[in-house]
Amino acid sequence: MQFQGTDQYVATEDLKMAVNAAIALQRPLLIKGEPGTGKTLLAEQVAESLGMPLLSWHIKSTTKAQQGLYEYDAVSRLRDSQLGAEGVEDVSNYIKKGRLWEAFSADDQVVLLIDEIDKADIEFPNDLLQELDRMEFFVYETGETVRAEKRPIVIITSNNEKELPDAFLRRCFFHYINFPDAKTMQAIVDVHFPEIKKELVSEALEIFFDLRKVPGMKKKPSTSELIDWLKLLMADDIPQDILRNRDTKSAVPPLYGALVKNEADVQLLERLAFMSRRER
Repeated sequence: MQFQGTDQYVATEDLKMAVNAAIALQRPLLIKGEPGTGKTLLAEQVAESLGMPLLSWHIKSTTKAQQGLYEYDAVSRLRDSQLGAEGVEDVSNYIKKGRLWEAFSADDQVVLLIDEIDKADIEFPNDLLQELDRMEFFVYETGETVRAEKRPIVIITSNNEKELPDAFLRRCFFHYINFPDAKTMQAIVDVHFPEIKKELVSEALEIFFDLRKVPGMKKKPSTSELIDWLKLLMADDIPQDILRNRDTKSAVPPLYGALVKNEADVQLLERLAFMSRRER
């Protein structure tokens, strides 16, 4: 069972090796990288490539580790007992399975995505140490142990918003997705827009990478933002020569709103454009 990438996802050799190493070691694959570099999409494509179902657990700042296991609704059970509802004596009727429970109890092996784990509380990763290591957990309300008969392939993404605990990192296989170089980016664009004009891509990539080199930018444009920008440039109501006839003295690219996402960076580019005009 080897991941070799898909027609919809350009995976570097290092990334393919990392995925397959994590599968061989039966350890969670921890993926880090800039936002927009395809970390979440990787899990979807691994599942598609290996012919497995995908279970996604998208983490928020309020997410607790227990929610990934199960949640016991004691309030509903108390209310039903007061109303004399049927089935109240069976506690399992008031237990909601979490994503880990679903992954562990699945009939076939699945890919489990734990997306943006660094959004949660700092203790969140530690609270899942034993469950992800042993692939089992105990349900106190029913007295049962949920154990993975077919160990899921676990992919965990992080945007580096918080440092993850060492004990958690020791249990993972780690890979950092480097930002694509021009050749890899060209291959990614070809996957999304096989019919796009080569001249348009060449000019767009030149502007895009020049923009990423601007010192002092708070948020550099990402791969996903480049795809959005190219989609705009290809739109029927956008002049095809918008890049070719752009003001070369300006550091602000046409339709910059798809690439630049805060006012500080727009102002920075406008200052650079102004300084460039003064020098000329």
